[in-house]
Amino acid sequence: MWYQTKATELLGIDYPIMQGPFGGNLSSPQLVAAVCNSGGMGGYGAYTLSPQEIIETNRQIRMLTDKPYNLNLWVSDTDVPKGEISDEQYEQARMLFQPYFDEAGIPVPAKPAPFQSRFEDQVQVILDIKPQVFSFVFGIPSAAILEQCRKAGIITAGAATTLDEALALENAGVDLIIASGFEAGGHRPSFLAPAEQSTTGTFVLLQLIREKVRTPVVAAGGIANGRGIAAALTLGADAVQIGTAFLACEESGATETHRRMLFSDKAKQTILSKAFTGRLGRGIAPRLALELAGKENLFLPFPLQSTFMSSLRKAAFEKQQWDLIFFWSGQIAPLLHHTKATELMQSLVEETTARIQR
Repeated sequence: MWYQTKATELLGIDYPIMQGPFGGNLSSPQLVAAVCNSGGMGGYGAYTLSPQEIIETNRQIRMLTDKPYNLNLWVSDTDVPKGEISDEQYEQARMLFQPYFDEAGIPVPAKPAPFQSRFEDQVQVILDIKPQVFSFVFGIPSAAILEQCRKAGIITAGAATTLDEALALENAGVDLIIASGFEAGGHRPSFLAPAEQSTTGTFVLLQLIREKVRTPVVAAGGIANGRGIAAALTLGADAVQIGTAFLACEESGATETHRRMLFSDKAKQTILSKAFTGRLGRGIAPRLALELAGKENLFLPFPLQSTFMSSLRKAAFEKQQWDLIFFWSGQIAPLLHHTKATELMQSLVEETTARIQR
């Protein structure tokens, strides 16, 4: 059967369907459990959580499902040298974004406080609580961490946006490679070359990786129905990872407004932008991002740009100024139909079966 693959055997799941592990509180234990209990693999993006919050989130997931699930971290969670920026960098960003803060009727925030990486403390929690799968983006954990995962029986999965990144992941000994095409919503998790230079489409990237690596490959980006799953499997994928379609479900941590946007005509136009976080990511194109295209050198580095923009996002939400907000979305959003994760999973399985039988 189509759903019996190297990935399902490795992961211990019924169907080769993984839910994208959204960060920034867009994941939820309820969504993870719904996908897991329907035979797929749910995932939780934990890179913004403290170690104690990861422990609590893991506890909540385990209360809702006894199936395998995935916890995700960012190996590189800062682009800030020595943790802080200069007054000159801040002043450039302040002047550039001043009109948008004025439009929202709030003051421009002060220079963001220094940021220190949290990855080492977070990954220690992963090793302690031992989820079935530990996935990561923006790099590769050290050989020592990967060896500890192997000894603990934790399956590792790394994201690649280029063939070279996939080869690096295989050489490091990861168990799964997630081929992340530029169609995908959210951040571009590139780590060997700039994200702007790593924008290969999912199905081309999948074929390039499949030709050169032996590690099981998961296709991610631009997949939201059985047609996409069947195409990915035909091109050599051992599983798929679906993000935007699950983000649009009621069980996700997305706001009602965000979910509504994913089903609206606005979802027809997405854009890759650094304006809201300092790292390149895809979302529904707001006026702010369109107007600031080409001025990326004036933005603050990640994650200080996120800190800088947080009050603007809050104020814009309160005043419903949607052109000032970046709603994460992949290019596939106009094809979305389902609002419940269980129904989406059922549809994915039925559609894929019908496609492959044809």
